[in-house]
Amino acid sequence: MDQIKHNFIEVNGLNLHVAEIGSESSPAVIFLHGFPEIWYTWRHQMIAVANAGFRAIVPDYRGYGLSDIPEEPEKTSFFDFVKDTASILDYLNISKVFVIGKDFGSMVGYTFALFNPQKVAAIVSLGVAFRPPGSRAHQALPEGYYINRWKEPGRAEADFGRFDVKTVVKNIYIIFSRSEIPIANENQEIMDLVDPSTPLPSWFTEDDLAVYGDLYQKSGFQTPLQVPYRILNSKVEVSKQAPKDLKVEAPTLLIMGEKDFVFGLPGTAEYIRSGEVKKYVPNLETIYIAEGSHFVHEQFPDQVNQLILNFLNCHKH
Repeated sequence: MDQIKHNFIEVNGLNLHVAEIGSESSPAVIFLHGFPEIWYTWRHQMIAVANAGFRAIVPDYRGYGLSDIPEEPEKTSFFDFVKDTASILDYLNISKVFVIGKDFGSMVGYTFALFNPQKVAAIVSLGVAFRPPGSRAHQALPEGYYINRWKEPGRAEADFGRFDVKTVVKNIYIIFSRSEIPIANENQEIMDLVDPSTPLPSWFTEDDLAVYGDLYQKSGFQTPLQVPYRILNSKVEVSKQAPKDLKVEAPTLLIMGEKDFVFGLPGTAEYIRSGEVKKYVPNLETIYIAEGSHFVHEQFPDQVNQLILNFLNCHKH
């Protein structure tokens, strides 16, 4: 971890934090995190790809981790993250990149690939298959579903505000590590889904939690609640600007944990297992990890690293 360099890159009027490891002359891999993650979620993968002869580039999105918080977080769009990704790569003078995304970071990566197909060597996605803009896997879920709750301005703030930042991150890690879809009853909030005595998952240490806690202490949750949750209705902006043919042509590896709660969302397992997703991602290979949770890359780092490296080496020119 000591070899990881931390830089700040000024793009689109903000200083964005970018963690890096590996030689500048090596093939570049950009890692895009989900929520509640920050750059640190990729610690195992960064070191593995660097040791295998790649250059790992891992930004914190605007408003996350060590990156600047935008002046008006509530106006941040999903597309800002896509533009920031492109700007970081331009700044670093990288013309071709492997894209690795987790959770909604996969959607940032897929969208970047739709707009910049010539810049993407291949894509690895953890936990989220490409869906065309406007598809709604969670529409059928009840009011207490965590996304429905977090979309509501002020609701998560009041819920999270009862605890210190570290406890909020701990609770979200516990909730998202389960295979059940996080749904609160009418008279409870999402944080109430965790009994205070519940331990952290075995693969996530108190030291890991302390890093997350410090970083969210700095950034707060306003931008993370805005993107991905409160912009869900504005994904349409992508479809207005996107190429007519919504196909991700780059070779793509989808790694799904069988115990990932996302797999339980209405229609998701069928969409992936039936191969319907290949209408949009024709060069797709999917690998399932039997006990894998929503955080499969932190839970089984050696297995995931091996899958990633096999794939990158296959598509390295």
